[in-house]
Amino acid sequence: MKNAKQCILYCRVSSKEQEDRGYSLEAQEKLLKDYAGRNEFGIAKIYKISESASGKLIRKTFSEMLVYVKKNGFNILLVEKIDRLTRNLRDAAIISDWINENENHEIHFVKENFVVNRNTRAHENLVWDMKVAIARFYTNNLSEEVKKGQKAKLESGWMPQRPCLGYKTIGDKGHKTQIIDESIAPLIKEAFELYSSGNYSLSFLAEVMFDNGLKTPSGKMLAKNTLHSMLTNPFYTGQIIWNKKIYPGNHEPIVDNNLFDKVQIRIKRKLSSAQFKKHLFIFKGNLRCAECGGIISWSERKGHIYGTCNHYRPCSQNTRVREQDLLEQLMPYLKKMQAKTPKLIDWLEQAIKEDEPVDNELLEAQKQALDESLKRINNRIDLLYNDKLDGKITEDFYTKKYEEFNSEKTDLEKKIQQINPENKAPDYKKGIRIHRLAIDAPNLINNADEAVESKRIILSELFSDFELKADKIRPKYTFQGEFLTKWMPRVNSSFGLSNFGEDYEKTGLLQPVSSSMLGDKDSNLGYQGQNLVSYR
Repeated sequence: MKNAKQCILYCRVSSKEQEDRGYSLEAQEKLLKDYAGRNEFGIAKIYKISESASGKLIRKTFSEMLVYVKKNGFNILLVEKIDRLTRNLRDAAIISDWINENENHEIHFVKENFVVNRNTRAHENLVWDMKVAIARFYTNNLSEEVKKGQKAKLESGWMPQRPCLGYKTIGDKGHKTQIIDESIAPLIKEAFELYSSGNYSLSFLAEVMFDNGLKTPSGKMLAKNTLHSMLTNPFYTGQIIWNKKIYPGNHEPIVDNNLFDKVQIRIKRKLSSAQFKKHLFIFKGNLRCAECGGIISWSERKGHIYGTCNHYRPCSQNTRVREQDLLEQLMPYLKKMQAKTPKLIDWLEQAIKEDEPVDNELLEAQKQALDESLKRINNRIDLLYNDKLDGKITEDFYTKKYEEFNSEKTDLEKKIQQINPENKAPDYKKGIRIHRLAIDAPNLINNADEAVESKRIILSELFSDFELKADKIRPKYTFQGEFLTKWMPRVNSSFGLSNFGEDYEKTGLLQPVSSSMLGDKDSNLGYQGQNLVSYR
């Protein structure tokens, strides 16, 4: 036979430690090549499995090797040791069947100086069976030890594997912990905040976050399923889910529980949420018939987008409107919210920042009391774990009390997050952001290159809903949108482009000159004196 003296080399390293002790793939390959040379075997192909390979990949490579051997009629297989070839009875049985198919089939275990073929004597077959059993025992025992180590690590509050995106591992082997990756964590939090607004689909959020710098370790955009897993992973709140069980983590959370819960509500919505279907329109789901209250449906025809009333109740309105016409009708409302000069917003930001009230003493007292309660709960959890190790309590009692303490700990952590001053951005910053958004809104809405989802997000900040009466749009404002429509005309009348610099030079102060800007009573909870509206 043409392949009678040709052999196949099979190399496998199953752990990083084996590589460090000199059992690398290169060392195995050299050993087998030297053996083949001494025995005048030609080498047809080399199969290698690294320590990083998954169980599925190991199984796949093993099967591919056997298929290749059978298809091409090779008789000789060279392996370093028995446990390099198989560690389970199923694969051992497959190998035995191949050996018994032909008296020329044989496997050389080079390091053990052991050859198995159909004519192997009974006591040598016993050695083969025993070594397979020992290899199988080693695998099972290793699995038990790994699980034991994982459980101990989890109960001490640390993830027993590579941490999630946004964290990095520090420390030596056996003492590794996870800390926040400062270059990525702010982007993770931003992704949660954006998705919680309800204005982002997973696809659009992935694109936005990629532009902002959130990428995979290889520099690619996050896939939808990766982003979904990230947004539903409680690891980012300081908890660890392992085998469907919750463990309190010692790592620093990136998002608080309130934000995480809000995201879960959003992400678990089914396809009844219209704005994320295939055909996305600017007013879809947000425009109602003023007569019957039904949602206006949208369709695209000959390059134009039209909306019609579906008559959910008896309704005489039978108007078909163009999306572009409604956007043009909306422009006066948007321009009414604009500041005539961006410098005015800079002036506002500086003036209000000086007057922002901060009551930290009460918050600090509340936080201190909650911190003490949290400390007591953590001590109870530690004592409970020690009692379990000492055999003073049963596993069932430990599990029951641990779940009670952990639930109480989670509630306390939520309350601490809610009152933590560091997590509360000054309200004026939110107000300034809305002012800047109002300045850009008309141009962004009219920009044909701007994404539909971006336009929906802009409108949702300023308008809560829209009604359609005949072919006219009637907007309903959000709190901040209503404030801007009353506030900006007053501001613009006092600080136009022509006199903004003049007024500033006249007073020398960051205060308005016009009497219309002085503090007074107003039904709108907006600017009174020097106080900007608080957006909550």
